[in-house]
Amino acid sequence: MTEDNAFNASLDAGLSGATRLYFIVGDPIAQVRSPAGVTAALRAAGRDAIVVPAHVAPEDLPAFFAAVTAMRNVDGVIITVPHKFSAAQFCASFSDQAAFLGAVNTLRRNTDGTWHGTMCDGTGFVTALGDAGCNLPAKRALLVGAGGAGSAIGHALVNQGVASLAVRDNDAERTDALVARLNALKLGSVSIADGDVRAETYDVVVNASPMGMRADDPLPVDVSRLAATTFVGDVVTKPPLTPFIEAARARGCATVTGTQMFGRVCDRIVEFLTEA
Repeated sequence: MTEDNAFNASLDAGLSGATRLYFIVGDPIAQVRSPAGVTAALRAAGRDAIVVPAHVAPEDLPAFFAAVTAMRNVDGVIITVPHKFSAAQFCASFSDQAAFLGAVNTLRRNTDGTWHGTMCDGTGFVTALGDAGCNLPAKRALLVGAGGAGSAIGHALVNQGVASLAVRDNDAERTDALVARLNALKLGSVSIADGDVRAETYDVVVNASPMGMRADDPLPVDVSRLAATTFVGDVVTKPPLTPFIEAARARGCATVTGTQMFGRVCDRIVEFLTEA
């Protein structure tokens, strides 16, 4: 069953005044795949629920949370770009990973009406890497992007035992902060990548930036000398095959697409939302 068919099937079960609401909030929002996939998964788990996309600009995020907190039939909020750090301020409690990162990608309602946040982009992504046959321990990894998803992926990579992790992001302050936090874990060598990155010196290369969403975006790194043994991942879900993934596949590399990552992240979102 395709995702669209699954979503239509979920709606066939009927909507009523008792249906529980979940929002996915971002800016932009049209590119996200979560509304159909998570709705279908929640229905499959026996929940009378629907996920609704909400296009909310950063300056309007406080007003959005004031509104949904007051809506007693809203049980959760999924967070996407660019709100993963700023949404944390609306949480009263956190999972361990979200507390470490100061970022969230999913919130669920506590019994007292407040929000409990988690971040599962990283664990979802490394699971997708494992699906592709990537054994992370002792690997040298390059991470492009130190935003919410990138921070979570970096945290998951070092927890999975990579020998080294180099991070590159245009925001120097954000990069410095992530590298410092990850080095404090003493789980492996974490450094800031040089400006002229030689991607061929790494075993795993991950794009956790928005590069690739637009047709005129440059590739995150030069892939022209990548070895076929390199594992290449991308968090971008639209287009489903980014130029970066296509270029890596042309080199013979094993890849993880944003869609494959989304599938594993979706699993964890639904687990989190249905725990309570």
